[in-house]
Order: sequence, then C-alpha cells, then structure tokens
Amino acid sequence: MNVLLAVPVLLPVLAAGSAMVLARFRLTSLLLGPVILLAVLGTAIALLVLADQHGPLVVQVGDWPVPIGITLVADRLSALLLVVSTVVTLAVLLFALGQRVTETRYRVFVPVFHPSYLLLVAGINLAFLAGDLFNLFVAIEMMLAASYVLITLDPTTVRVIAGMTYTVSSLTSSLLFLTAIGLVYAATGTVNLADLSAKLAALPVGLRAALALLLLVVFGIKAAMVPLHFWLPDSYPTAPAPITAVLAALLTKVGVYAMLRTQTLLFPRPDFWPLLLVLALATMAVGIMGAIAQDDINRMLSFILVSHIGFLLLGLALFNVAGLTGAILYMIHHITALAAMFLVSALIVWRAGTSAMREMGGLVRTDPGLAALFSLPAMSLAGLPPLSGFVAKFALLRASVDAAAVLTYTLAVAAVLTSLLTLYALGRAWSRIFWGEPRGASAGREAPDKLKARTWMSSPLLPGATAVLVASGVLVAVLAGPLTGLSQRAAADLANPQQYRSAVLGGERDGGP
Repeated sequence: MNVLLAVPVLLPVLAAGSAMVLARFRLTSLLLGPVILLAVLGTAIALLVLADQHGPLVVQVGDWPVPIGITLVADRLSALLLVVSTVVTLAVLLFALGQRVTETRYRVFVPVFHPSYLLLVAGINLAFLAGDLFNLFVAIEMMLAASYVLITLDPTTVRVIAGMTYTVSSLTSSLLFLTAIGLVYAATGTVNLADLSAKLAALPVGLRAALALLLLVVFGIKAAMVPLHFWLPDSYPTAPAPITAVLAALLTKVGVYAMLRTQTLLFPRPDFWPLLLVLALATMAVGIMGAIAQDDINRMLSFILVSHIGFLLLGLALFNVAGLTGAILYMIHHITALAAMFLVSALIVWRAGTSAMREMGGLVRTDPGLAALFSLPAMSLAGLPPLSGFVAKFALLRASVDAAAVLTYTLAVAAVLTSLLTLYALGRAWSRIFWGEPRGASAGREAPDKLKARTWMSSPLLPGATAVLVASGVLVAVLAGPLTGLSQRAAADLANPQQYRSAVLGGERDGGP
C-alpha cells in the first residue's frame, strides 16, 4: 500500500501535462482537474486511515537505500493535512470553474490556469510528504513557480507589482533555505529528515542553535511570521479571487507545517521556546492591529491571516503534546475558515462593485444567504463557541496555562485579546457590508464589468463551492472529538519521533535519542 504515497504528487503532475495537451478540448480540460483531485482526495483518506492504524508509511522512490534518494513519508500529521488541503483545493477549483477564471481578456492565458493550478497542488502535496530537506525545497519551488503564474493571471499593473513583491520575498527565502540545506549537509552528510534527527544531536550546541534559527527564518517568511510578513498583505489581495483563497489557506500553512516538522524532529526541546513565544505574540498583535486599520475587505482578511499565524506559532513554541495538539487543530480550522472567507469576499466584491467596505452596505436585504455564508467562518475565526475556532483556541489556551510560566500566561491573555479584536474587526466588517443602506452595485448600479458579472452569477458552482467550504468548517466543529483524538496522536508522534525514525531508517538504524 506504500505505493499510494506517490499518487498525490504524481497524479496532479501528469494531469498538468495532460491539461496543456487537451486545452483545445474545452469540456475535457474543465473536467480533468476535479476528477484528478477527487482521486487524490480518496488516496489521501486511505493514507490517513492506514497511517493512523499502522504508523508512518514510507516509500523510497527508485528503490534507493536510505538515506540516499527521495523519501516520501505519510504519518498522521501529513496525511491529515493532505486530506484537508485537497478538500480546499477541490472546492476552490470548482469556484474557479464557475467564475471561469481562465477566460481572461488575454486569450494566451486560457490554457495556463489548469496546468499551473495542478502543479501548485502537486507542490503542496509534496511538501507534506517530503521526507528530506532537499525535496521539501523542490516542493516549495514548485509552489512558487505555479503561484506566480496564478497571481499574475490576467495581468494588470497592480498584479504584476504584487507578483514581483511575492516572487522577490519567496526567492529570498528559497536562497536562505538552499544555504541552510548546504550547511546541514556539510555538517552531517545527509539531508534525510529521519537521519538528521539522530546526527544533528551530535553537533555542538551553538551550531545546532544557528541551524534551527536559520530554518526558522526560512519558514517564517513562508508562514508570514512577524516581522517577516511584509509581503503578504500586498500580494494576496490583488490576485484573482480563487487564487487568493487557495494561497491564503494553504501556502502559509506549508511554512507552518515545515516549522512543526523540522523544529520537533531535528531540534527537539525539553521546554517551551521563549524566542518563538515572543514572535507569536508579535505576530498576533501586529496582524490584528493591521486588520483593524483596513477598509479593503481582502487586505483586512490578509492581516487577520497574519495575526492568526501567531496561534500556530504559540502551539509550536510550547513544545509539548498539548501545545502541538492545539496547533494541529488550529491549522485544520484555519485552512477551511480562511478559504471560505476569501471566497465569500469574492462574492461580496462582485455584488457591491468594490472592495472598499465604506462603499458597501445593505447586502443583507438583497443577499441574506451571502450574509449567512460570511457569518459562520467569521464567528469561527473569532473563536465563538461551538465553532471550530473555539475548539482549537481552547486547546491552545489550556496548553498555555498548563505550562505555568509568566510568558505562557502572557500569550494566553494575548490570544484572548486577539480573538476579541478579531471579533471586533469582522463584526465591523459585517455591519459595513450588510447593514445600512445599499450602495454601489447593490444599490442598482451596474458592476464595472458586465460580462464578468453575468458570468459569476450564471453558475451554481460559485455559491455551491463556497457553501461546501463553510460547511467543512462546521463539520470540523461537529467532529471535534475524533479530530482532537487524531490531533493528539499526531502531536504525540511529533513530540516522540522514534516511530518516524524507525519507519524511515529501520529499527536497527534508529540511533536517535
């Protein structure tokens, strides 16, 4: 059954090439992506069940001996994130098909969307399954190349500038990552994560600390951790709506996942990490203050995204099973909630004819269903019970209090304040958008692009895909018990990586602590 590990990467790559060839066959090219993602979803669910029942699944590509060659590993954490990310990418793809994002005014871009999107999915899946640092780097570069094409789809001056900002920051992170890989290989002679977990322990403490900090910076840029977040609010809001949704939901989470994997497996700590706690506090504070200051709905959501990365950093910084459990739960909640919010935002911007909230109003009268779609993920992001955001935040707060230190108590208070300010920001947004007198397109004036407006509302895929993501967030709350148990087992695997090392290296070679 280990051969299934290659499917989530191989299928989207092959489909991307096929999409280029089949671009002239419109119906075939439109159906190819959803069919492939459904197959990937089924495979991801099978991997999750097998990993939960039997432990990590490992395949050596090309049958090269460990630690030489490419290693793919699916444990509880990677398989769980694979399932959640595939649900999101499938829903966003359906939204994009309903919006017909490929039908740009520049016809040369028509066959580009599907291959780029499928390569982006392949990169995300490879990042979750990569068992060595170099192929994690390859996965991130696949994501970078595909996402730049998608951000600048239907290019405008603003989108090209935003794409350049995104690319420069990503390339800087990639150069630092490649440097880190070189330093790690020079010090240990390997880049295999399981092999490194034993060999790094033998290095001098100062060298280990320097490597840990370098990787923290690398993945901190990808995750938009303050003060490395500057690129995100200027990049994501300008992209086409479905692209913004998938980038916001998943690309930053790949950075957080890489932090979880490398810091726990390669640089384990007996107690909480004060530096990361401080960075978590700064990320929460700067992000939510930026969100409150915004009038553009997409920039507001982008700053809320930055702020809530702080909750994930908090769970990692505690370096215990309880904290890691909260981080995993919060990642599941955040992926679904952010994707849903950005899709709802796209529908709101179309209806209002603007992204400026001060120019909106009265949409609750014309689109009460849209108001409901906005309210559910918004309340979840704010942490209101009994939604998934409350479940995840409660787990993090309990872990912070149980750590019983002044800094962890401070982070618990900061998390509560951030949640309250998130509620304020989203509540104010709801009031501006849905309450009051209708303005803009909602007041009867035509949207700027009439053809685009008709296209958006002519397909049930738009509200349908959005509703699926909103319902997925509700389902996370409904399944809070089983998901918490699964997250606890995944967190225990991270905190005690012996099983991971044994699965990759074999029990006789597991010489780690």
